[in-house]
Amino acid sequence: MGAADDANHRHEEASPLLPPGGGGAGAGGKKLHQSPPPSPPEAAKCCADGVPVVMGEPLGAPAPPRESWNSGVLSCLGRNDEFCSSDVEVCLLGSIAPCVLYGSNVERFAARPGTFANSCLPYTGLYMLGNALFGWNCIAPWFSHHTRTAIRRRYNLEASFGSFEAFTKQCGCCHGLVEDEGNREHLEVACDLATHYFCHPCALCQEGRELRRRVPHPGFNGRSVLVMTPPKEQTMGRGM
Repeated sequence: MGAADDANHRHEEASPLLPPGGGGAGAGGKKLHQSPPPSPPEAAKCCADGVPVVMGEPLGAPAPPRESWNSGVLSCLGRNDEFCSSDVEVCLLGSIAPCVLYGSNVERFAARPGTFANSCLPYTGLYMLGNALFGWNCIAPWFSHHTRTAIRRRYNLEASFGSFEAFTKQCGCCHGLVEDEGNREHLEVACDLATHYFCHPCALCQEGRELRRRVPHPGFNGRSVLVMTPPKEQTMGRGM
């Protein structure tokens, strides 16, 4: 028995799968107390530019603040700056030919030539249909308000009459509804539709003023045009 115990003990010591000092129960019946595995270290927490960072990724990065429109909805003549003459043109187009102004806005926003007719012609058809059936332009705003939503999303602009965050802070209601990003976007799209429906010419003019201050016309691409003039007619004089 002693020789068998010594052989078994040597086998346990030679096994690489067992910790040094014997297995779970040795020949003498003694149990080895294994220490529990060390707990994984907690994720390193630090801050980068004031934003909490866990495992190298920022958590809860604040969204960039919303920008205001360059002019208000009811600022028909725009602002007294270098674009004042353009603002007067936008006001005249919005009052007399809103289809032309809408097509120009879409063409400038899309930044590619050829989109003017694709936007102006459908708008003109809806404009004439609404005036023929109901006596006023009540159908075209359902078609054109999507451009206002696209402008607001691209340039991170507030809703038509200010941000909903400021509105909820002032009135103290609907705070939970506005905190959800999806619900807030639905509210702002509804606000875009209401602005086009009830203040349609003013909404088109505001979008035109905003785009002309931000985007060059796609026909120019922001490049200077080189104009070459022919040389003047030269005459050969007879030397004295």
